[in-house]
Amino acid sequence: MNIAANNPELRSWVEVKQGSDFPIQNLPFGIFKTNGLTPRVGVRIGDFVLDLKTLFVLGYLENLAFELSDFDSQYLNPMMKKGKKATRELRNRISKLLDVRHDDLKKNEHHVVQVLIPIDQVEMCMPIQIGDYTDFYSSKEHATNVGVMFRDPANALLPNWLWIPVGYHGRSSSIIISGEAIHRPKGQIKPVDNEDPIYGPSRQLDFELEMGFFTFDGKPLGDSVSTEEAEDYIFGMCLFNDWSARDIQKWEYVPLGPFLAKNFASSISSWIVTLDALQPFKTETPKQEPEVLEYLKFTGEKSYDIHLEVAIKPDNSEETIVSRSNFKYMYWNMAQQLAHHTVNGCNVRCGDLMGSGTISGPTEDSYGSMLELAWKGTKPLPMNDGSDRKFIIDNDTVTMRGFCEKNGIRIGFGEVSTKVLPSKK
Repeated sequence: MNIAANNPELRSWVEVKQGSDFPIQNLPFGIFKTNGLTPRVGVRIGDFVLDLKTLFVLGYLENLAFELSDFDSQYLNPMMKKGKKATRELRNRISKLLDVRHDDLKKNEHHVVQVLIPIDQVEMCMPIQIGDYTDFYSSKEHATNVGVMFRDPANALLPNWLWIPVGYHGRSSSIIISGEAIHRPKGQIKPVDNEDPIYGPSRQLDFELEMGFFTFDGKPLGDSVSTEEAEDYIFGMCLFNDWSARDIQKWEYVPLGPFLAKNFASSISSWIVTLDALQPFKTETPKQEPEVLEYLKFTGEKSYDIHLEVAIKPDNSEETIVSRSNFKYMYWNMAQQLAHHTVNGCNVRCGDLMGSGTISGPTEDSYGSMLELAWKGTKPLPMNDGSDRKFIIDNDTVTMRGFCEKNGIRIGFGEVSTKVLPSKK
């Protein structure tokens, strides 16, 4: 796939620091505002945000499929409604405007100061109005670890796990943006197996290291998206922390799965990296045995080499990196997830969010949750300040970061960072 904006030789006339997550080959989309500007669509380049509303008004986005209202919006959805071809052409146009070899924008300094805003002067907003949210359970290592802990180690994976990308429908109303704090959830827990449950704050609050992807409008109700078509219906990806209250979940999940343990909060990063920008980082999906059913088969590389890390920062202390993992470990890829989601005729819509499920790698330091890293509380993790953690405690801040890197080009997602406050009375 030849996408002009992905050319590794491109250089921008906008200063981009060495090692930045946001070179000209990235150009992720988000929603920002300032003291003087209403929420609108922006694109990240280095330590600046490119204001697409103003860029459109000044005439730089002519002969594309967009209108002013697509960028003068508090969400990316109107822009995304135009589909894959249109958003690809938009990204290519922006790339050309920022390319050092082209001076259409650069030569107009009075325009440059209007459209390029330093990142420290903006406030990031929820990028997408999320309709439905589905969370998958697609890491074989994670599913195996959980099965070993809570079921028969000899039969850690449930019989259906190797046949279908298991998932459940989550709650979109409690999805929040990076930087927004959460309160410790409350609910029923059962600390002692042979005693009645009690009500109170969760004692086993956990993060889940995930990636999320957002869809364009899919097919009509009743139609299915194949694995070969799937990526045409995916706009982009974000970092995703799908918070979990393990003790609440343990008591409630039989027979219908997680409920209060998962719907109190999920955190996403501010910038949506397009699937187009990630094409150079495609990689093989892990070998799948037994052979999958016909509708889940695919050709070519459908997984992505995205380096991930998780850090815990105690209050008034430095952070400790507790996990380094990679999105490429996922047993079920995004194309298979979307194909399975729609195989029964379910219709996905513009702005729907799909969570990957917890991303755990093959080594203990690549697990994607405290449940696994501290092995159900039996192996507390040491922090740099001398304390340790079995689960997340009040006033901890959990930060996840992710990036791809190849041939000197780094495509990053920034971070998703959330502080945990004490439970409300």
